[in-house]
Amino acid sequence: MNVASFDSAARQREAWAVAAAVPDPEVPCVTVADLGILRAVRVEADGAVVATVTPTYSGCPATAMIEAMVASALRKAGYRARVVTQLSPAWTTDWISDAGREKLRAYGIAPPVVRTPDPDALFDQPEVACPRCASVDTEQLAAFGSTPCKAQYRCRRCHEPFDYFKCHRQFG
Repeated sequence: MNVASFDSAARQREAWAVAAAVPDPEVPCVTVADLGILRAVRVEADGAVVATVTPTYSGCPATAMIEAMVASALRKAGYRARVVTQLSPAWTTDWISDAGREKLRAYGIAPPVVRTPDPDALFDQPEVACPRCASVDTEQLAAFGSTPCKAQYRCRRCHEPFDYFKCHRQFG
């Protein structure tokens, strides 16, 4: 590895760290990296930094805000930066990191259930554990919670309401 490629690799890692620290505007307890929205950060030959993001779904109202926040964070760190959107492959909740799932739970949001190969599982009511007491004696109150990607639940054991981050999967 020559000095130039080492500097580029270090610059890329630094730029990744800056972009990865950007909080999700709708769920600020997790970062764009925790959610798997931040796909890549690369340094181009001219020194510009390009961050690639994949929205959680095509109608997500936070997509433009996320792109602006990532670009702004990179510019504030001294990079010439731009953000590109990559739609394929589509984002799934399987891309949420284990740390991100734990942050959601600690924040009071039940993380999405783990992946299943059953495509009919999208239409089933998942067994959702209460993020406060871990009981699975819960019930769905509404298909949508504080954002379109969440459903409203209530725990029958501790009686606390909570959001469930709905599962988005790819099949096939």
